[in-house]
Amino acid sequence: MANEKKPAYGGQAVIEGVMFGGKHHYVTAIRRTDNSIDYFHLPRKNQKTLSSLKKIPFLRGIVAIIEASANGSKHLNFATERFEVDPADEEQMIEEQKKSDSKLTMWLGIAAVGVLSFFFGKVIFTLLPVFLAEFFRPLISSDFGQILIEGAFKLALLLAYIYAISFTPLIRRVFQYHGAEHKVINTYENNLELTVENVQSQSRLHYRCGSSFILFTVIVGVFVYTLVPTDPLWLRIVNRLALIPVVLGISFEVLQLTNKVRHIPVLRFLGYPGLWLQLLTTKEPTNDQVEVAIASFNELLRMEKETQTSAEQIV
Repeated sequence: MANEKKPAYGGQAVIEGVMFGGKHHYVTAIRRTDNSIDYFHLPRKNQKTLSSLKKIPFLRGIVAIIEASANGSKHLNFATERFEVDPADEEQMIEEQKKSDSKLTMWLGIAAVGVLSFFFGKVIFTLLPVFLAEFFRPLISSDFGQILIEGAFKLALLLAYIYAISFTPLIRRVFQYHGAEHKVINTYENNLELTVENVQSQSRLHYRCGSSFILFTVIVGVFVYTLVPTDPLWLRIVNRLALIPVVLGISFEVLQLTNKVRHIPVLRFLGYPGLWLQLLTTKEPTNDQVEVAIASFNELLRMEKETQTSAEQIV
């Protein structure tokens, strides 16, 4: 049955590959220049504090975003460094890396950059529409009107940015791998064998996608901002910055809700806006790209099973 309760796996497209995350592990698979598939593994560290925070509604979304940004940046870094390197020259590349900073320092730096990049981008994406909306205050002076036009500018900037970068060959291939990631998850959740043919038959859209989350931040922001004034400008800026965690936390809960009700006919439409955005952030993958996504997911399932078996044996 398609509705059978199964573990919820997440993923992320990287350059020439796909990352999947489970309860205990993260795995990335990329296509190398010699057509081979290379893997990168990271254990999922279960810290008691984070585990406790993940159980608190609204706050768990912030924790999930920080964790995803930190871990995702490491996998992106792996893919970026390896995908164009000839496997024959890999030993030289590894030796050069050893001469640089320690591995721990390097990973901590990459994780920090990933988290900071996300929040820096969020700040720019939040404040730029504020200044654009203020430019039209002589024409639209009411708080509600200002909030609506601010939301409209934010949505326009988001769509324009995604549409523009989709024309670059590298990003287009990342979007194809993004589609392959969704197809693999849909195949798994529908209890089908993970073959190229079965995966290609599935939708490239998924309710739990991060693209949907980004769009929900725009929609949720419109409602949250009605609770605070838009004038004077300095107070509006302070409110927008202070409310970033609130908007992110609520948006995460909305994303989880739309995923839970996607099988209920009268409620599945709640997730449609996010699916529509995914028409831009995903592309139909090639069979070669699907093979990489399947390899990544199968490797994750293998490692998750081994960890579970070891835990049962200890008990």
